[in-house]
Amino acid sequence: MLNNPYVPILFMLALGFAFAAGSVGASVLIGPKRYNKAKMLPYECGIQPTPRPEGGGRVPIKYYLTAMLFIIFDVESIFLFPFAVAFNKLGLFALVEMILFVATVFIAYAYVWRRGGLDWV
Repeated sequence: MLNNPYVPILFMLALGFAFAAGSVGASVLIGPKRYNKAKMLPYECGIQPTPRPEGGGRVPIKYYLTAMLFIIFDVESIFLFPFAVAFNKLGLFALVEMILFVATVFIAYAYVWRRGGLDWV
């Protein structure tokens, strides 16, 4: 059983869960419990919170564009790093595939740019 190569991984996983559970439990047990009115109010960066409509209100499109931009960056990096590592071994077919992939990602960037997702004013 101890010669199994997955034993250290399972041990570290169990240790991580034990540390997380222990930290949460310790904070509940030994943390300060001084509640007052100011701590129970919602915090909105120093301004008074505004009332929201019944349905929760509309979320600006820039929120979704920023999320889409993050996903595009994430997916692009996931696919480009292995390609960069194995570039010499892959050949012309992989180069053409990566050019098509980068072109597709560029279309997504152009969409976000056109919709104003890169304007932070």
